[in-house]
Amino acid sequence: MVKRSETIMNYFVLLLFTAVVLLPIVWTLLAALSPNLDGSASTDLRWSNFSAAWTRGALGQALLASTVITVGAVIVQVLLALGSGYAFGVLDVVGSKVLFPVVLLGLMLSTEALIIPLYFQFRQLGLINSWLGLIIIHVGMGVPFGAFWMRATFRAIPASLIESARLDGAGTWRVLWRILVPVSRPAILTLVLLNAMWTWNDYFVALILISDPAKQPVTLALGAFQGRFTTEFNTMAAAAVIICLPILLLYAFFQRQFIHGVLTGALKE
Repeated sequence: MVKRSETIMNYFVLLLFTAVVLLPIVWTLLAALSPNLDGSASTDLRWSNFSAAWTRGALGQALLASTVITVGAVIVQVLLALGSGYAFGVLDVVGSKVLFPVVLLGLMLSTEALIIPLYFQFRQLGLINSWLGLIIIHVGMGVPFGAFWMRATFRAIPASLIESARLDGAGTWRVLWRILVPVSRPAILTLVLLNAMWTWNDYFVALILISDPAKQPVTLALGAFQGRFTTEFNTMAAAAVIICLPILLLYAFFQRQFIHGVLTGALKE
């Protein structure tokens, strides 16, 4: 009887949390399809709100900017994470006991504390209003977590697997790319998704570094859209749905690998 009551309570809590998560999403979708400017519910669904938001908000250019920034940053972040995780977790490079804690200090530094000196430094380098400048900053922000994540992942792989590859004549780089990377695929995909979401959703750094409307990512475009169409909540909701859609599709496509990677990482030291 006790076990049954615990099961019922667990399902109740899960359903409650599911409702808390899904209700805002459903409400936003209904508002995006509403013919009423205030986004109130209606049986008449207006799909033209999405085309209006796309055209009036110039979302095509903003999506291109966010895609270039996110893809560029994620590729470099993951490559650096693989290299640093391999160096700290498998190779035990000289000075790793000192260097690795220094790298992890990056997790403790807030963006707000660094953005002013970064702004002046990037202005001297001519990287203001530049996608490259945003990519460099996001790469720097993602390296500490990536190094920590991949180090834990590689250290959890049995040492016998690595030794067997070395006995078969595999060199240092071949061990990484032919042995460790395929085995760590769920963790790597999880890292890709996390970095993609963080980069895509960034607003603060982009707000400081990008003032040119033609180069603004989707987060800034949505903010500008909200300022121009404050009274048209249905169009704003449609714009928000369009902006969120790429990340939602990416997560849906890699959902199984993402969950596996998170659960596996939770069991590692």
